[in-house]
Amino acid sequence: MVYDLIVVGSGPGGYVAAIRAAQLGMKVAVVERESLGGICLNWGCIPTKALLKSAQVFEYINHAADYGIEVEAPKADFDKMIGRSRGVADGMSKGINFLFRKNKIDVLSGTGKLIRGKKVEVTDESGKATTYDAEHIIVATGTRAKQLPNLPIDGKQIIGYREAMTLPEQPKRMVVVGAGAIGVEFAYFYSSIGTEVTIVEFLEQGLVPREDADISKELTKIYKKKGIKTLANTSVETVDTSGSSLKVTTKNRKTGTEEIIECDVVLSAAGVTPNTENIGLEDLGVETDRGIIQVDDMYRTNVPGIYAIGDVVPGPALAHVASAEGIICVEHISGMKPEPLDYNNIPGCTYCSPEVASVGYTEAAAREAGYEIKVGKFPFSASGKASAAGAKEGFVKVIFDAKYGEWLGAHMIGSNVTEMIAEVVASRKLETTGHEIIKTVHPHPTMSEAVMEATAAAYDEVIHL
Repeated sequence: MVYDLIVVGSGPGGYVAAIRAAQLGMKVAVVERESLGGICLNWGCIPTKALLKSAQVFEYINHAADYGIEVEAPKADFDKMIGRSRGVADGMSKGINFLFRKNKIDVLSGTGKLIRGKKVEVTDESGKATTYDAEHIIVATGTRAKQLPNLPIDGKQIIGYREAMTLPEQPKRMVVVGAGAIGVEFAYFYSSIGTEVTIVEFLEQGLVPREDADISKELTKIYKKKGIKTLANTSVETVDTSGSSLKVTTKNRKTGTEEIIECDVVLSAAGVTPNTENIGLEDLGVETDRGIIQVDDMYRTNVPGIYAIGDVVPGPALAHVASAEGIICVEHISGMKPEPLDYNNIPGCTYCSPEVASVGYTEAAAREAGYEIKVGKFPFSASGKASAAGAKEGFVKVIFDAKYGEWLGAHMIGSNVTEMIAEVVASRKLETTGHEIIKTVHPHPTMSEAVMEATAAAYDEVIHL
């Protein structure tokens, strides 16, 4: 059978591209070797949020007395938490299957490989290979956990994020290597249910090192209160797995001081690697750079008819970015003229507790870019809704260009801020100025008032500080 489009990979880039292409009248097939929905729905975005919600509920119950409620000593059932997470993931994957049937999209189960002549060879579990033809092919094969040379993942003692969601029993002590979103989220989950957690981060800033420095400092302070130890500007030298417990040797990159940490399991959360090997790219001459497929702003590779989206192309490795890229790509294929994606207006969200959300320039990056800036900050401790909800930790920080009022960036840490960041993303898209935000009436009492108040603080008009 000849398809208009074959998508290799069914993650949030691949499945969204496939559905949009079907809506535009194309005959579409998707190649998937595991479960529909890819890493995001099955092992990443969705099941991790289910685990984090279980941790948050457990934390709520432990602090029930703060709300005037007496509760018997609660107990975290690790197996049931894991089971709930897997159930949520399974339900989401089945939902993608329903959407594919609804849109008449064929699922080609197996491992895909691109071959010359706009063909995809799909090898199923039994080893049988079938070749399919397509006018257009999109590579959306995503990423996997990065293997560090001195931290080989064995799936039992040294684990990646997949194993962290299906451990047979809760570890008493855990070392998390890497303080990005994956690291701090799992650190929060395991710490909240009683595991002793130490985070080791290579970069000097420490927790969430790509975020604004003020966010990192605040999260570090909060994690310290929770009993989570953070070692910033520190490398993992070796992991001794020979004894009954693991011995992790760390080295401070500034002082050279070494420390040995004993634990039951090490979680490697030091980034991801693109799944671009052995899928035929080299044979076709598709240009790559260290495994990343090179594309233009419509996601065309250098080989006609071959496209790539999501974590395998340059840009932030985020589910919502992959989905946006997929839509732009297939709309271009269909003859429409979509607007290229603005990578400077991509929100980032980290679902630890408290949550972290941001978009645009950090304060340091704005200054480095040569802007004269106005910075406003509003703490949730001054928010009526936050006080009523018992969620006074954190703040909203906003950055504006002093000359023209352009909204350069926003950085939030607090309860539910991942739901609040969209206001900033939309406002930046519409080129809204700081004065327009101040004059936009926000409902009271809400957490989102903090956006208006932080903006007012930037212009010396804040009322509640």
